[in-house]
Amino acid sequence: MTGATGRVALVTGASSGIGAATARLLASRGMRVVVNYLRSDKPAEEVVADIAAAGGRAMAVQADVREVAAVEGMVEQVRAAWGGVDVLVHNALIPYAVASFRDMTWEELGGKLNSEMHAAFAVTKAVLPSMTEQGWGRIVYLGTGLSRRPREGMIALGTAKAALEQFARYLAQELGPQGITVNVVAPGPVEDTRMAADVLDDALRQRQVAATPLGRLARPADVAQAVAFYATEDNAFMTGTTAAVDGGMSMY
Repeated sequence: MTGATGRVALVTGASSGIGAATARLLASRGMRVVVNYLRSDKPAEEVVADIAAAGGRAMAVQADVREVAAVEGMVEQVRAAWGGVDVLVHNALIPYAVASFRDMTWEELGGKLNSEMHAAFAVTKAVLPSMTEQGWGRIVYLGTGLSRRPREGMIALGTAKAALEQFARYLAQELGPQGITVNVVAPGPVEDTRMAADVLDDALRQRQVAATPLGRLARPADVAQAVAFYATEDNAFMTGTTAAVDGGMSMY
């Protein structure tokens, strides 16, 4: 991995699942990693301890990414310790309702859309000044295959993440001249995550596996590998793209 040493990476929602796997991987490649969490302080500190034990550098910082003041405070805390954020991995999963459109209220659908975009807006605004100043930055948003492949009950999440994907493309166009890339990693179902627990019973899980050419569901480490590529100098010429990490499921 070229040029990663010393870069500062902020990973939101990094106390478990994809976020934790990404934090560990980026740290193993020489980045100083900010492990953001909302309530899971002990798991976040465990991620930091794992990184330290492996010879890396990390800090855990609590912040609700839906709150502008909290996000600004987090970024200022990082700046005081390590300087500006070079890499943003926005992974935090904003709560959402699992329901059909018929049974859904506007508060559930509109609230998810608002919270999803407000969080992405807030964290991006907060890290952008230092990236712009140095003429280099990497922004990676976690999306979902559900934004393009509808599944029963997932209209709130799929619609909100579709909005996030288009937001990323507009940012990629605007920020490219400043040396900042913006990309999306869109997993299919991922083992050992809260989203999978929400939607996959045993029967549906087996159907998903059967429909996947590679014959299994994604693991957090699979998603982290794609994020890590986008987060470094290895990705010199890809921006405005969405990587489907789904074992080939999106071909159909």
